[in-house]
Amino acid sequence: MQLALTPLVEAPDVWNGTFDRLLDAGVTVLSGMLETVGEDYSSIARIAATGGVRPDATWPATRERAASVAALAGRQGIRLVTLHAGFLPHERNDPERGKMLDRLRAIAQLFSDVGCDIAFETGQEPASTLVDCLRELEVASVGVNFDPANMLLYGSGDPIEALTRLAPWIRQAHVKDAVPSGTSEWGTEVAVGTGAVDWPAFVTAIASAPHRPNLIIEREAGEARIEEVRTAKALIERLIHR
Repeated sequence: MQLALTPLVEAPDVWNGTFDRLLDAGVTVLSGMLETVGEDYSSIARIAATGGVRPDATWPATRERAASVAALAGRQGIRLVTLHAGFLPHERNDPERGKMLDRLRAIAQLFSDVGCDIAFETGQEPASTLVDCLRELEVASVGVNFDPANMLLYGSGDPIEALTRLAPWIRQAHVKDAVPSGTSEWGTEVAVGTGAVDWPAFVTAIASAPHRPNLIIEREAGEARIEEVRTAKALIERLIHR
């Protein structure tokens, strides 16, 4: 599984014993998730303003939280943690871009110090912008957690084309589906296999990604999530075997 690590460092009394209980249940933590401080997903405009490392007001608290999450990942032997970096500016001469990349280097170093890589979630910018930023970062421990649905939810481009562009950096991929909105607002997440993601093309493309990333089923909406996770698993297994 991929495990949200922020609750474990923010409310240790509540979540004490989580790793022991997962171990007893035979559950392996393949990766963790870091939530930056102050994220507001009520609209695309709000997450653009509040997400990731971009806001100056929340950066000190985000860095402090990242240090705590890195320490936890190190203690538990977790080798990959993902996060939303924030909307990365397209233009190289945009001062916001340089500031964000410096902050992301600082976070990457916190995790690298404990033997953990980080991966940025996709969707908040086109794949071409993310590729350019990854090249500019030049940090070996930084990659991508590719989410095909997020490309549709944010209206950031075709998921398979984006996957192909980002393949050298993909460390993990989410199995999640969506339909685009056709406007400047959110698309809609749907059960895997019922949206706009071309899953046969996805499986073919991800199989050639050099890091052979794990696939993590993610379902964040709906009233039948457990059954829809099972359906997604069966679909992906059929396509892999085919």
